[in-house]
Amino acid sequence: MRLHHREIGEGKPFVILHGLFGSSDNWQYHAKRLADYFRLILLDLRNHGHSPWSTDFSYPLMVEDVREKLDELGIQKCIMLGHSMGGKVAMHFAQHYPERLSKLIVVDMGIKRYPMHHQHVLAGIHSVDLTQINTRSDAGNNIRKHIDSEDVVQFILKNLYWKEKGQLAWRMNVEVLEKQMPEILEALPDGEILTQTLFVKGELSNYVLEEDRAFIMDQFPDGEIVSIPNAGHWVHAEQPERFLEAILGFCLR
Repeated sequence: MRLHHREIGEGKPFVILHGLFGSSDNWQYHAKRLADYFRLILLDLRNHGHSPWSTDFSYPLMVEDVREKLDELGIQKCIMLGHSMGGKVAMHFAQHYPERLSKLIVVDMGIKRYPMHHQHVLAGIHSVDLTQINTRSDAGNNIRKHIDSEDVVQFILKNLYWKEKGQLAWRMNVEVLEKQMPEILEALPDGEILTQTLFVKGELSNYVLEEDRAFIMDQFPDGEIVSIPNAGHWVHAEQPERFLEAILGFCLR
């Protein structure tokens, strides 16, 4: 599948993979800052953003999508960063194509299987009846009935666009993503990954816990974990300066 991408900057390639329900648009601020040092390539994964939709959705398929895009762009080796589900894609990529990565950055995602925890987000998305709602403000009001965090509400609303006059549509394939949620939440397959890896977690997030550290280090012997204070799962948005400092410290050394 030919993925949509955004590109900014020059130098060593640096690929960014967004998380579930996200898109390359979520990373434009960070890309502009990192573009002083690297050639930034921001991808929309399948069924997200401006990339094509498909009923087929799995980590192996997403890995091949990313590889095909790197081949298309003539990138033989890169730094790869992935947040949440994108972090899981990046780890799968490191298992299949370690020779294509110089460094790996995984943002607030572990290697374990996660229990279902997106029910409130999906409820908010399903509360938006696209046949009845024709304003973004009405969509937001419906979503707020299910989601307390205004940041998450705005994150979901970024997926709405005007398909035509008076008709809103989702840029994400909600039906397929919901159907494939059990696979999205599955653990990373066993197998040692020798790529130099930085795990960046939010101090307030429960995605990577202290008891997960030993298991992560066993699978990533050249890995390290950095915790960003006063940040949750969206660590890069909540503490952008501390986040960028950690990323650059790892990538430029």
